[in-house]
Amino acid sequence: MDRVMAMKPAEPTDETGPAAPAERTGATESAGQRPRALEGRIALVAGATRGAGRAIARELGRAGAVVYCTGRSTAGQPSDYGRPETVEETAGLIRAEGGTAHAVVVDHLDVSAVRELVARIDREQGRLDILINDIGGEAYVEFGIPLWEYDLDDGMRLFDAGFRTHLLTSHAALGLLIRHPGGLVVETTDGTRDYNQGHFRETVFLDLAKTAVDRLAFAEGHELKAHGGTAVSVSAGWLRSEMMLDAFGVTEQTWRETAEANRGKTDVVPPYEFVISETPALLARGIVELAADPQRDQWNTRSVSSFELARHYGVTDVDGSRPDAWGFIAAMDTTPSADLAVEDYR
Repeated sequence: MDRVMAMKPAEPTDETGPAAPAERTGATESAGQRPRALEGRIALVAGATRGAGRAIARELGRAGAVVYCTGRSTAGQPSDYGRPETVEETAGLIRAEGGTAHAVVVDHLDVSAVRELVARIDREQGRLDILINDIGGEAYVEFGIPLWEYDLDDGMRLFDAGFRTHLLTSHAALGLLIRHPGGLVVETTDGTRDYNQGHFRETVFLDLAKTAVDRLAFAEGHELKAHGGTAVSVSAGWLRSEMMLDAFGVTEQTWRETAEANRGKTDVVPPYEFVISETPALLARGIVELAADPQRDQWNTRSVSSFELARHYGVTDVDGSRPDAWGFIAAMDTTPSADLAVEDYR
């Protein structure tokens, strides 16, 4: 979800659902605007260590859900991503904000470990209401290498992390989730269905992983419908995650100024297009509103962007904006980015 390429924006969602609520503004608002909107709900966020997963876990906690946060990076034993963030840190942030969270170190490619995680949730809670599959595998991508030259072990590591983790976790967890009607599964990926159907994602392994995750949500939705459940594929825009900020050598305080200074330039980082980026909070806030929506089944089997969710539910990013990253990048197909007015898309 950290790498964004030009796409055709998905069709507007508001036309087929109930009217969107009045827009909300304010830089400090969080999702779950109805107080404790998810009180009593049990959530599992697979891949909650950093980025979108951490933000989703925090917003679920703020809305009153009990959140099980999983990841491989733990204090003193980071994953092969080599990042400083830990899953215990995520749970600690939720508790510090008054929420309830459990940190569980899990490799979601280890079937027995995932089954034990679900068994623990069953023992402790007796139910599972929300499953967020957010493991991405982008750290393993190598761009510009054709399939026949791609190291097979590296390619399978990307596919396994980006897709098989989702499949194995859902296989273990959905039996518990359907025990009570109204369950929600969110599969996070990179690119909406419209975009990924018409664009090659630069490497075969990345292309397959990201489209497979979306198809998984589509298939899950068909099977969950009979049990009153909903499955949705969601994609952030250009995500301003910890990893992306570090990769570009900027901070949350300097990213905008640095990107603006690169207008009209090529082969620079961050590229000017980074001005349309969003924090992980935008996607997280939309997901919490989706989870709290009694009519969330209107989204079943669908693919939706963070912007579409934010527009429908009237939420904003932390700075009060609502970036339409996919719309901005689609406009670049016909207009140079330096000639676009970013204000029209924020």
